[in-house]
Amino acid sequence: MAESWSFLDTSEPNFRPLVVIELAKGTKKETVEWFTERIVDKKSNGGAQLLVKPLVTENGDETIYLVGASHFRLLLGAETVGLVKECNDNSMRTFTYSSRKTFKDFADDNHSFLTMAECQYIIKHELENLRAKDEKMIPGYPQAKLYPGKSIVRRLLTSGILVQIFPLHDREELKKLRYTWYGRVKVGYQPLDEIRCYFGETIALYFGFLEYFTFALMPMAVIGIPYYVFAWEDYDKYVMFATFNLLWSTAILEVWKRICAIMTYHWGTLLMKRQFEEPRPGFHGVLGVNPVTGREEPVYSSVKRQLRIYLVSLPFVCLCLYFSLYVMMIYFDLEQWALDYHEENGSNFSSVMLFVP
Repeated sequence: MAESWSFLDTSEPNFRPLVVIELAKGTKKETVEWFTERIVDKKSNGGAQLLVKPLVTENGDETIYLVGASHFRLLLGAETVGLVKECNDNSMRTFTYSSRKTFKDFADDNHSFLTMAECQYIIKHELENLRAKDEKMIPGYPQAKLYPGKSIVRRLLTSGILVQIFPLHDREELKKLRYTWYGRVKVGYQPLDEIRCYFGETIALYFGFLEYFTFALMPMAVIGIPYYVFAWEDYDKYVMFATFNLLWSTAILEVWKRICAIMTYHWGTLLMKRQFEEPRPGFHGVLGVNPVTGREEPVYSSVKRQLRIYLVSLPFVCLCLYFSLYVMMIYFDLEQWALDYHEENGSNFSSVMLFVP
């Protein structure tokens, strides 16, 4: 793995933009050069080892940059994030570059082995985990402080230098998905696999649940129509319908759990290991070595964490509990006062006071 990173080429003849970075207007040139160099720089030097190209706007500003990666770089990134792919024996395993030949549909010239959503996820992961080394501040902005291990993208966002990062659409792929999904009149299921390949597992699961829930509500709707059309004098029928709704709702939720597990297993997210996931971009800590994985990542002192818990969090929780108890006792006193007031006066106003929450 270390040799693969060191020999990785940062050039790609067929550049494919996947992610867009938008900087604020008027960003200093030295800041842009430093940030783009960190993105392109090799992993051994603390960079992301990605590809960057500026997009010149009509007024000549270079505030938008397109980010991509070579096919080899994306494969190594897939191993880093722990993507799970289907093997030739139909089993699901975590992808590793050394055993790439054992995975289904893999070929050195097959750039569609990784879906568009997976490629964009890899680039997003690498950008968010681009961390400061020896820098004390962002070049050109002395007020934007840095320390070893601080997420560069996070600091750029909070400082207003970086406006946003978002994935880029592929017009041709989107056109194909539109036609397969809703571009023609047909009766059938949604192309969830195609939706997942383009938008990712989260969006695909959302539309999968909508599809399943729509079909699951049909029996309840068909059985419930007579109850709304006809006025039944036998209320036992309503009890039976309510009981059916209760049992059917429980059944469809349990069946959805099974269907969801099947889809996530097939897509590789059920087995995706996240126990060694890198700290989130907003994690505050100095650069150190993880004792479990051996990776260089931000770490936070256990002593400081305990002090925060027992000197800040615990007293604040106790104060909130005391305040809640005090407000509850005031409520009980007001309730007793309303009862006594009603016994003494017995007016309409006192009757209304009894129902005030």
